[in-house]
Amino acid sequence: MANDDRFALLIDADNVSEKYIGILMDELSNEGVITYKRIYGDWTRPELGSWKRILLDYSITPIQQYGYTTGKNATDSAMIIDAMDILYTGSVDGYCIVSSDSDFTRLAARLRESGMYVIGMGEKKTPKPFISACDKFKYLDILSAAAIKDDEKHSDTRETGNHGGETQASSKTIRKAIIAIVDETSDEEGWAPLSNIGNILLKRFPDFDVRNYGFQKLAKMVKSYNCFEINAVRNKDGNKLVYIRNKD
Repeated sequence: MANDDRFALLIDADNVSEKYIGILMDELSNEGVITYKRIYGDWTRPELGSWKRILLDYSITPIQQYGYTTGKNATDSAMIIDAMDILYTGSVDGYCIVSSDSDFTRLAARLRESGMYVIGMGEKKTPKPFISACDKFKYLDILSAAAIKDDEKHSDTRETGNHGGETQASSKTIRKAIIAIVDETSDEEGWAPLSNIGNILLKRFPDFDVRNYGFQKLAKMVKSYNCFEINAVRNKDGNKLVYIRNKD
């Protein structure tokens, strides 16, 4: 998939923990642009209250779905209906279905039959049929554990100051994001194009601007972290291309 492909993100709040939201948003931003961000559940239930602040932070639209009948999952039905409505608009290139529930197996298969690229995300407990119905499936609990390890690994890396306001991502957060993006998008030798990294940063942090951190160019900001190798080459047209990789 190209990095400018448009995705509809549909989250089953009944089967996914809010602690994974950062991981899943970062993973999907590597795939393309998230145009629909919806989460489904009965928001009158106290156990979903922990989602409320996170939904504001990530601009995710909560869809209210009451449980009309005991034993019936109305949330699944609402997600399926919305997924098909979006399909018929022709406004997306793919879907990300976030759930550990096998009830979405047929939906994933149906979307793929219509030419959609389907990414599934859930925990390791997700039933095999749903996993197999997706083009790609990511285990959120494994990704979360890996992210915690990576944070510990790079915790002593040099950090530059944050020249922006309180609401923007800190310089340390940006550095950690760049390290992760390089790991996720680099070639076999560890090199990743800086232009691609800049595009992904904008998807993860819409207010990202290197000038907010006291720099004029992303390359200079990356160099200041002192934890990346930088390689500049010229293509056949004479244009300069910059690649970076993690030093370790």
